[in-house]
Amino acid sequence: MDFSEATILLTGGNSGIGRGLAEALAARGSNLIITGRNSRSLEETLDANPGMSGDQLDVSDSVAIEEFAATLLRERPEINVVIHNAGIMNYEELVADPVDLEVPERAIATNLLGPIRLTAALLPHLRAKESAALVTVSSGLAFVPRADAPAYSATKAAIHSWTQSIRHQMRGTSVKVVEIAPPLVATELTPGQSKLPHAMPLADFVSEAIELLCATPTPDEVLVKRVILQRTAEQTGNFEKVFSLINPA
Repeated sequence: MDFSEATILLTGGNSGIGRGLAEALAARGSNLIITGRNSRSLEETLDANPGMSGDQLDVSDSVAIEEFAATLLRERPEINVVIHNAGIMNYEELVADPVDLEVPERAIATNLLGPIRLTAALLPHLRAKESAALVTVSSGLAFVPRADAPAYSATKAAIHSWTQSIRHQMRGTSVKVVEIAPPLVATELTPGQSKLPHAMPLADFVSEAIELLCATPTPDEVLVKRVILQRTAEQTGNFEKVFSLINPA
């Protein structure tokens, strides 16, 4: 997959990892269409990157996805790459009484149902292209969860599994299926996360991830060095050790 010649839809491209990936891909020659739920940060990103176009989109809204996809395919039929980056992460207190179900339900609607619905709307179009790609963004927490963010971790584990299934079903087609699994990155995915000293600097993550993504041949998984410990924890017999590092007693 030559991303430098691609027309890419990237959800959640208005901030954090999404904006970093969008700007790095644009610098390589890609045509970027970004979405964001927050209109102000979306406008700021587009103003800072005149070559990009974008639309406000809440990927948890099934009706909005359907309308957006129809308009996108009508106005930008050249699109041949979709990067599912939009996501939310919130902490949960499961010992609370009662348990607040709004947090897990929003996480599932955004992080899991959003990519599933948008893929269903766009996959027939991608399959008709001579060269296309579907890229998901999971997390190191897909492989070793963070106990205070159980719904987020579970949705990312589901995205990993879903991506594997899509990849298998797309074998023999023109659609390359790739998973990017970031470690803890210095963004504002959660309040204060960008200030954590042990978080990977955003610029470092984007630089390493884009080099891997744009390699030849295109990899099935984009794994920066920082996330390897989590990705391989189960198969190397280090799950409990890594779980304890992420979730100290």
